[in-house]
Amino acid sequence: MESFERARLDAYFTKIAARFSSEGDAASFLITHLLPERPAFIRAVATMSRLCAVLPKPKSISIAARREVERTVPVDTLSREMFSDPATAVDYVESRAGTDNLLLLDVGGYFAPALAELHARFSGRLLGVIEDTENGHRRYQSLETLPCPVVSVARSPLKDPEDFLVGQSVVFSTEAVMRERGDILHGRPALVIGFGKLGSSIARLLHAKGVQVTVFDIDPVRRTQALSQGFIVARDRETALTGAGLVLCATGAVSLRGEDFPHLRNGAYIATVTSSEDELDLAGLPEVYTRTMVGDHVTRYQTTGHYFYLANGGNAVNFLHGASVGPFIFLVQAEILASIRLLTGGGLAPGMHEVSATDRAVIATAWLSYFNR
Repeated sequence: MESFERARLDAYFTKIAARFSSEGDAASFLITHLLPERPAFIRAVATMSRLCAVLPKPKSISIAARREVERTVPVDTLSREMFSDPATAVDYVESRAGTDNLLLLDVGGYFAPALAELHARFSGRLLGVIEDTENGHRRYQSLETLPCPVVSVARSPLKDPEDFLVGQSVVFSTEAVMRERGDILHGRPALVIGFGKLGSSIARLLHAKGVQVTVFDIDPVRRTQALSQGFIVARDRETALTGAGLVLCATGAVSLRGEDFPHLRNGAYIATVTSSEDELDLAGLPEVYTRTMVGDHVTRYQTTGHYFYLANGGNAVNFLHGASVGPFIFLVQAEILASIRLLTGGGLAPGMHEVSATDRAVIATAWLSYFNR
């Protein structure tokens, strides 16, 4: 990022932070993709709360960005196990947060398994959670009870441009990985599993490239949507896998279980839009399959008479090439800052919440003034 671009980004976040200045003091923990442009957003979070730690998602860390952030904020190692054990989660948060009120800024529902225990331990001090992704939104929504407010930006209209552009980056990176091995998209029927925001974007982009696209989704409403947009809709997963030369997994849940992999057509490529722990049950794959790295980012799984390829170890394929969506990501980050003000202002009941349409309009107006040039 050029110096003038950094200055413009800092000015934008300064304006957003001032517009949504917090009404109370709180400590915060931030889970994020630590990409090259992320330090500016992290600085803005730190102006609106006492940022106790940044926890970067393991597969998306820019070394330069990490070094920049570490100068002012602790950067800790993140794993699912860190918050799946409530006692470990409570000990960690307590060691960093002290006696302050508490905000949890999440990407993917990491805090969800320990939320009840965190709320009990920090009774009256846990102001709430801010969740960025659809996968995380569903993790919180599926909890039996929500003990505190959860403000989700996952379904915000300000996130629509990001979702579309993430779809583009997924298709770009998938094609790049295939081309490294001398393969191309064309002539290879594709299966998109999941027809949500990302899956539908991926399906449309593949179709625009002349690829035959089949869609599979467990939601019958989404299947009707896919059919109305001209896609082939698979009746069942097994049949869809048999004919696919490329499988793109975009559910945010488990797309392929161990018993599904043997149904793949020989030489099929698999790529995902989230981490392998979310999308693929690789542990359930029959033990007769051997794994061989056949390229910088491609693993071949092979047994007698059958083989398939996995891109980027099953992790989000678009992060191989930076996963950049340009300045549109700053819309979502600004809404996260507005969510901080919403939680620190108090008055929200336990449950799922969203930023108001008025605040989203303020964000969009500010963004246009800085980036529509």
